[in-house]
Amino acid sequence: MGTKSWWSRSDDRLLGAVLGLAALLVGVFGVLVPALGVVGLIDPVDSREVETGAATRAPGTASDAVAGHGMTLTGTHRADLVLADPDLGQRLLLALPGFISSLFLLLVLALLLQMARTLRGGDAFAPENVRRLNVIGLTVLAQAVLSPLLLALTTQALVSGTPLADLVPFSTTFSGEYVLLAFLVLALGEVFRRGTKLRADTEGLV
Repeated sequence: MGTKSWWSRSDDRLLGAVLGLAALLVGVFGVLVPALGVVGLIDPVDSREVETGAATRAPGTASDAVAGHGMTLTGTHRADLVLADPDLGQRLLLALPGFISSLFLLLVLALLLQMARTLRGGDAFAPENVRRLNVIGLTVLAQAVLSPLLLALTTQALVSGTPLADLVPFSTTFSGEYVLLAFLVLALGEVFRRGTKLRADTEGLV
């Protein structure tokens, strides 16, 4: 005797459209636009917020900006590092953290879209979904660790060898919320694994 799925065709189309639109927006504004800026086809990203280890007030001026090697650092704790005319390497360093984060997000959205397609047949506990949830959890964990680290490394590469290097120490902050989310997704993957095993055992008894 078959079971009727609570997941309708309209639900499937709506969720697919939402995830597809989200992936499109991330692809355009998180990957394509930064890539065009790096190669110089559009205005590139030319600034980044950084943490400073000391006040950046320039002696003898009324401003709180320090300049050097085509860069300006404005602020005292959460400062803005602005590059007047970034070259190709500098544009790449500025765009790289956001670019990598967008690729992580695209992978998560693609896996969620694949999981959503299994709901149309009422088969949420498909074995493939266990693997997809594990990959999503590991991806979120990798983003929580790698993205802040990459941001700090590229910032150091930007200011290395300039007068601003002493004012911008190596600093990175990891998000506990993303780490918690990653472990929650991995735990959900374990729930799906047990549900899949239980279903297989039950079917074997029929």
